[in-house]
Amino acid sequence: MKFGGTRRNWWPGSTAVGSLQQATRTIPIVFTTAGDPVGAGFVESLARPGGNITGFAIFEYAIGGKWLALLKDVSPRTTRVAVLRDPAVAAGPGQLGAIQTAAPSFGMEIIPINVREPEGIERAVTAFAQSSNGGLIVTGSPLAQLHRGLIISLAARHKLPAIYFERFFAADGGLISYGPDFVDQYGHAAGYVDRILKGEKPADMPVQAPTKYQLVINLKTAKALGLDVPVHLQQTADEVIE
Repeated sequence: MKFGGTRRNWWPGSTAVGSLQQATRTIPIVFTTAGDPVGAGFVESLARPGGNITGFAIFEYAIGGKWLALLKDVSPRTTRVAVLRDPAVAAGPGQLGAIQTAAPSFGMEIIPINVREPEGIERAVTAFAQSSNGGLIVTGSPLAQLHRGLIISLAARHKLPAIYFERFFAADGGLISYGPDFVDQYGHAAGYVDRILKGEKPADMPVQAPTKYQLVINLKTAKALGLDVPVHLQQTADEVIE
């Protein structure tokens, strides 16, 4: 039995599973942090994986609508949203597409920004911030993790309200994060491992999306941006940083 994924480094689960897949097509593999299992070629479909790999996807693309809703709640004047994504990862286009689909219902214009080298990120965000009523959504990717400090500092420098995909961003000074509860996912993954050890086949065990998410709000950052976080958001948050 091989187990793919790490808790601290959120996205590299996909990389780990890809390496394991190349190493074996027979030993069962259970992943917990794959961004797009179908797009990455790990499974044939979510309902019927079809091989020796199954597990738990990191999110459903519908989360893009939730990110937009949070941004609108905390910053009602926002009408332009820069979406930082990595087009090189399997989930990058899917995350952006879901946000673009949901954007009209919030009256928002979406501007994609590719997450690559630091200089390019800084240039793109700085150019975007020249116009008013802007906000950021940072989607999941290894590069977003790598450049976390830069992205958070750019949002602060340009007074851009930003929504992030993982708690570590909010803990490091980002405004709001909303993403899956990793501890909950690992618990479910342990259940899959147990079932496989008892004779079930990964090919017949559907890939599941997260069932529990975490909302983290950094009130110190909100104050620096001149934003009043609605009481209902604070009351429903899993963690409020003051």
